[in-house]
Amino acid sequence: MSLFFNVILPIMLVFLSGFILQRLRVLDVKSVSAVTIYILSPALVFISLYDAEFNSAYVMIFVYMIVLFYLMVFLNKILAKIFKWSKNVESASILSTGFMNSGNYGLPVVLFSLGQTALPYAVFIMVVQGLQNNFFGVYYASRSSSGIKRALINVFKMPTTYAMILAFIFQFFQIPITDSIHSTLSMVGDASIPVMMIVLGMQLGSIMGIKLDWQVITSSVLLKMIVAPLFAAGFVYFLDINPLIGAILIIISAMPPAATTTMYAIEFDTEPELVSSITFISTVTSILTITILLNIM
Repeated sequence: MSLFFNVILPIMLVFLSGFILQRLRVLDVKSVSAVTIYILSPALVFISLYDAEFNSAYVMIFVYMIVLFYLMVFLNKILAKIFKWSKNVESASILSTGFMNSGNYGLPVVLFSLGQTALPYAVFIMVVQGLQNNFFGVYYASRSSSGIKRALINVFKMPTTYAMILAFIFQFFQIPITDSIHSTLSMVGDASIPVMMIVLGMQLGSIMGIKLDWQVITSSVLLKMIVAPLFAAGFVYFLDINPLIGAILIIISAMPPAATTTMYAIEFDTEPELVSSITFISTVTSILTITILLNIM
């Protein structure tokens, strides 16, 4: 129970504060989120990757993220055939299981449970997941020729994409930055994690409608909360991955769906109430599943 009280409960209380605030005041979540997207997260990404010592683990993480995504797509397509889901419902299920909340939720859990050493790897996962989300998320939400074009535009509109590229360039060419700039970026980046946690609570508090299609919800929650971390554990075991990297991959894989998938579902009318329901129920369920996972690990 100590892990619940020391890791999960503090995180949930921050989420709850954002949820209650949104229910009481009904703030513009997009405006608050924009601060994180355009200022705080790029600073965190740049400074974390700039200070990191790059090794083969980053390549392994990138490969794993791609493999996990396509596994989720494949399993959802099988379920769609078995249960005779419409294309819209299939897309909604892919949105809900293919993209985990590696930022607002995953970063604090990794930081609180594994420590500062794990943070650069978790930040890299957040960037890779952001790229996947902005490309494949848009594609599966729209399923049209304009979807691919919109997806590419979204990827190159992400400030974290450029922050990652800059960090790699500065690392490769060993370009130094002054202590004052480093400390400023560190200070701004440090603010991103608590703000992201509050934003997730606000996003959940903004959910207005739900659609309790228990067949889709149950299969999506099982895929996201059980199958994905089990696959991660197998991936780590059979490839004999470094224990720290393995722990990060398993924890991130167990995260509930990214809240941004609801935004895409609403924008492209891809069963938005169903996606919202899966996101909300998965996030609530994660209180139990992630607590159990951390105790097992």
